[in-house]
Amino acid sequence: MIKTLLLFAVALFTLQSCNVNSEITYHKDAASSLAMNIDVREFMAEMKAMTPDSLNKKEFGDLDKLPTTWTSIYELEKKEGKLSTTNPDSIKVMKKIFMKSNKENNEYAGFSLKMDHFTKADYASLNSSSKDEKLPVDQNVFSDWDGKTLIIDTDNFNLKNLEKAMASKDADGNPEEESGKTEGMMTMFFKKVGTTLKFENKIKSITGKHDWFKQIDDHSVRIEYDVKAMYDKEAKLKNADKKIIIVTQ
Repeated sequence: MIKTLLLFAVALFTLQSCNVNSEITYHKDAASSLAMNIDVREFMAEMKAMTPDSLNKKEFGDLDKLPTTWTSIYELEKKEGKLSTTNPDSIKVMKKIFMKSNKENNEYAGFSLKMDHFTKADYASLNSSSKDEKLPVDQNVFSDWDGKTLIIDTDNFNLKNLEKAMASKDADGNPEEESGKTEGMMTMFFKKVGTTLKFENKIKSITGKHDWFKQIDDHSVRIEYDVKAMYDKEAKLKNADKKIIIVTQ
């Protein structure tokens, strides 16, 4: 879809022991916004310590290409002179996706991505323009939300978009069938993955239960993914309803 996002994904998935935290805000007008943070501070410190100075620039040089202030994907591609589309709908969506790198004490601490006030039409445009290269975000951003009621399909309590972003490609650019390898990488790379769902109006009722899902307060719920259980075919969950319906006031 967008070359800059590929750079983001490559930089992210060459690292290990990442913590991924997302926050989805559901607005009263049926739109939603996403903020996603990837914390790699511990691993970056370990990698820097183990990598000779002569290789540090080569190994981590691409990180310097990422901005440290929020910049839209559209502006990034335009600046590079490599705008991937002229479609007005796609450009509109690109202008609402922002990214930046994070630093702590002048060292890279991770990456952030946000999608600003996306409507159903925006999500549809995003899906149609990214059939082969999925945005590495929590799949719950695509849940059915009408401004009052959110319908969550718990089959989406997975890391499929992240898997696709890090999957190996063959010479023709097609994903290679390496499910076992990918699953092993996921459990090794991602130690803590969670998403908070926030609502502008108070939560009126919640129907459905899941072991990874809980209400935090009157305006928010939390999903904490058990990555090991996700890839363990023998794992048994006490609560695993297929649908969770949240109705707001």
